[in-house]
Amino acid sequence: MVLGKVIGSVVATQKDPGLIGKKLLLVKAIDLEDNLLEPFVIAVDAVGVGIGEKVLVVNGSSARMTDETRERSIDSVIVAKVDSMQIVL
Repeated sequence: MVLGKVIGSVVATQKDPGLIGKKLLLVKAIDLEDNLLEPFVIAVDAVGVGIGEKVLVVNGSSARMTDETRERSIDSVIVAKVDSMQIVL
């Protein structure tokens, strides 16, 4: 899983039928101090988040394990909205 921040959205009028009705969002990885990192991914929103929100993203075969993404050509999916984090050192 990758901790990230939603920085934008993608609109695609022509796409694979498995993506019809799916919200596509631009997500950049972030560090523990919320600094944006490289690279970015385009991820399917499986939980209903918006721009500026902190999220967890899974990539690769794990992205096709949710009910919404199973058997679809999807490589990245947002699986959680992060409400808070506690860091203990």
